[in-house]
Amino acid sequence: MNAEELHAGQTMTPAEEEQDSAQPAPKLSREEIVETLKKLVEGPVEEVKEEVDELKQAYYKQKKLEIEEAKSAFVAAGNPESDFVPAPDELEETLKSLLSVFREKKAEYTASLEKQKEENLARKQQILDEMKAITADSDNINKQYTRFQELQQAFKEPCELPSSAVSGLWKSFQACVENFYDLLKINKELRDYDFKKNLEQKTALCEAAEALLTNDDVVSAFKQLQLLHDEWRVIGPVAKELREELWNRFKDASTEVNKRYQSFFEARKEVERKNEEAKTALCEEIEAIDMNALTSFAQWDEATKHVLDLQSRWKTLGFASRKMNNVLFERFRKTCDEFFARKAEYFKAVKERMAANLEKKKALCEKAEALKDSTDWKATTDIYVALQKEWKTIGPVAKKHSDAIWKRFVSACDYFFAQKNSQLASTRQAEQENLEKKREIIARLKAIDESVEPDEAIKTVRELMAQWNTIGYVPFKEKDKIYKEYQAQLDILFARLNMNETRNRLSNFSATVQQMADGNHDKLYRERERLLRMYDQKKAELQTYENNVGFLNISSKKSSGLLKEMERKMQKIREEMQLIEQKVQLIDKNL
Repeated sequence: MNAEELHAGQTMTPAEEEQDSAQPAPKLSREEIVETLKKLVEGPVEEVKEEVDELKQAYYKQKKLEIEEAKSAFVAAGNPESDFVPAPDELEETLKSLLSVFREKKAEYTASLEKQKEENLARKQQILDEMKAITADSDNINKQYTRFQELQQAFKEPCELPSSAVSGLWKSFQACVENFYDLLKINKELRDYDFKKNLEQKTALCEAAEALLTNDDVVSAFKQLQLLHDEWRVIGPVAKELREELWNRFKDASTEVNKRYQSFFEARKEVERKNEEAKTALCEEIEAIDMNALTSFAQWDEATKHVLDLQSRWKTLGFASRKMNNVLFERFRKTCDEFFARKAEYFKAVKERMAANLEKKKALCEKAEALKDSTDWKATTDIYVALQKEWKTIGPVAKKHSDAIWKRFVSACDYFFAQKNSQLASTRQAEQENLEKKREIIARLKAIDESVEPDEAIKTVRELMAQWNTIGYVPFKEKDKIYKEYQAQLDILFARLNMNETRNRLSNFSATVQQMADGNHDKLYRERERLLRMYDQKKAELQTYENNVGFLNISSKKSSGLLKEMERKMQKIREEMQLIEQKVQLIDKNL
């Protein structure tokens, strides 16, 4: 391989990747971008084309961001996302017009450049053809030495050429030059001087190439090697016996520099690959956060710590490959932006709900405060209980209002119940005295033993029953218990004394109805409604027992005993329903 072939083989390198360290252009508004473009399109294409491309990308990135912000505001205002239509962009028409002008100028410049390259190629080919013609005329070659030197110098003049023709053109030139000097029959001293001068220059290039192996900056060493190859290519030949040895020396140094450069970029690509994998994993991790499942401040705060940790880890990672670095950054940033936007929406919605809850609780406070001086104890108590239940259904309020609004509500409630307790203290005392009286009657009923004559015992039972009916209310929590104890003792006595329980109960109720009829018929109506409700309850209870009986397995002894107990209870319920019917009929007669 000769010098030109080695040089051509090194032109296809990733050196351009060093542009990663370029600083980003300062952020401009879309108006500033358009104004800057107006100035740039007037300048030379080769000087401004990269900046024009960067401004174009910056414009559309800025526009995309503004559209997304407008859409978010549109949706936040309560509008459906499908109805969103971006605002017309008159500025974009100006941008497109400027870019169109620039594309035309760029096309003209490119065409002009390609035309110039072809003209340069034709001129060098013409020079090469003349040099070949001189070399082919071996009889007159000595006479053409000066002309050949002029042609050599003319061929070496730097100019732009089509890249596809460079390698072949220089190979042909070098072969032609070497043939010329091989065939040239001139003064040996002149030729030897030329060879010596070329040898010194090429030896210096070999030393320079070998010195690059000690350069720690691998990229800089590679770039300097390309310059050395450019110099080697324009230096003439050396003595034939030294050519191969000298070329091998230069080629070996070049190969080592290229190996170091290739190893450097392979190592960097491996680091970039690992960074790409790590950044992809971070993107997947942040995208896996289920924002729909975050339904409390604590959950959002915990998720925020996670996102901030991911962002910190992202900052510790270096560049990924040029192809994927910006893509991954945009992907990660998009999810971060979405997370914090959703968090802001959640906090705003929660604050609005808390404000609404505060208004609801204020309304309950006002109701409670308006009723706190009421003396309609039962009705007002029911209202307060309802207010307290409603309070529990209302969600939380902001911490700064929570204690104050709760104290306000509780103060009104406590005030009312304190007044009620104070007023009803005497009532509770009377109820307690009534409870003691009823306990005394139950004790007297239990004291009637079998030694007492039946008639005397029945008379005593009826007197005690009459006394029981004259006693007023007892404490509510003792009402059912004392009545069950009283009724159980009556059942024992009725069974023992063979008394007609239903008749006695109906007889006692008849006296009660008569008292109600002598007073206000409203009491009779309320009593009638109460009895009808009791009848429906008993009927439902009987239906339940009847349904349960159908599930019992009478084959077992346990089921048999349970069945007898249920039948006894069902019979008692039927008797109670019959008594209720008779009581309703008795009320109807007095209405």
